[in-house]
Amino acid sequence: MGSSRALLLVAVAAAVAGLAAANFRDDCDIPWEPQNARFTGDGNGLSMSLVSNYSGCMLRTKKQFIYGTVSTLIQLVPGDSAGTVTTYYHPDPDTTRHMICIPTIPQASSVGENHDEIDFEFLGNETGQPYTFHTNIYADGVGNKEMQFKPWFDPTTGYHNYTISWSPCMIVWYVDSVPIRVFRNYQSRGVAFPTSRPMFAYSSIWAAEDWATQGGRVKTDWSKAPFVANYDNIHLDICECGAGGYGGGCATSCPAAAAQYNGACHLSPTELGQMQWVQGNYRIYDYCVDYKRWINGQKPVECDLEQY
Repeated sequence: MGSSRALLLVAVAAAVAGLAAANFRDDCDIPWEPQNARFTGDGNGLSMSLVSNYSGCMLRTKKQFIYGTVSTLIQLVPGDSAGTVTTYYHPDPDTTRHMICIPTIPQASSVGENHDEIDFEFLGNETGQPYTFHTNIYADGVGNKEMQFKPWFDPTTGYHNYTISWSPCMIVWYVDSVPIRVFRNYQSRGVAFPTSRPMFAYSSIWAAEDWATQGGRVKTDWSKAPFVANYDNIHLDICECGAGGYGGGCATSCPAAAAQYNGACHLSPTELGQMQWVQGNYRIYDYCVDYKRWINGQKPVECDLEQY
């Protein structure tokens, strides 16, 4: 993850400005199928491969956190990527779903049902067909808040920046510094929001041909394996938790935790305009209008509240 790389790195530099540089090799572990991971010599680059239906790869940060921003450059699997899922997510440490490759993305969390998770998944497709960018959030074990987009660029020909920003006020998903979705904290209105469970940041590549591409209609062509996703320059600006997560205490003076006090609880007018452009032109699924999935026929409360 090509000849256009240098230009793309310049184009997305603003997306990581102000974040603390980290290193894949020094600041992350490979808890699943480490033989399918390859680090660059300086540890700032990484490739992860999906070799078979049962052998992919997963990266996890060594540090847990409550609130923060995680950002990295990714070049997605090129060509026929049907049935593959590349993920980038935050789960609380008790979640074990990634170990069995079920349809959630780079995350891992606590043991139990009431886990938290913030998902940024990239669903592969047939050659010539666009990827699907899939976002979701679980809070207190409640999910089904999916929003999906098609990219306005080819995410396989070079690196693009993908960022998840989590603060007490809101969660924002960014692509190349452009916000594509906001999920605000409306706990006061009865909407679950992650505020108390420490998370790791994960990224993974795994097989999901039973659902990932056109609802499972298009299967993976395993003759094209291995499927390789490339990463560069992970940046972490997190409210770090001590050893053991819950018992070790978590930082409260970091920028993300202080967002509610420094005016950083809304998108800027420019960012709002960018998000409206993306959602107006490239959003292809929104749980808020999928009435067939509403519980007891009731529209989710947050769907009628501002999300910016």
